Amino acid sequence: KRIEIIELLKGSDMNVNTLADSLGVTQSAVSQHLRILRSAGLVKDERKGYWIHYSLNREALEKCRQRLNRICTCGCLRKARKCRKK
Repeated sequence: KRIEIIELLKGSDMNVNTLADSLGVTQSAVSQHLRILRSAGLVKDERKGYWIHYSLNREALEKCRQRLNRICTCGCLRKARKCRKK
């Protein structure tokens, strides 16, 4: 589900309720995944009124992609494009 959360957040910032509805899981489950993604530095949070909105830390994701490219010996990741905000 964490990869799916990252894919959803690629499009726009979202709150827990929206993510849970999109994924078909409980808010509690999404919160646990977000906690792990946030602690890894891949997701950022920002309070907007009553809600907390989550977004991708694109710089951290790009660093991960670069590191994976360096350790991948088959070259499959080298074809991946940079994540670009739509």
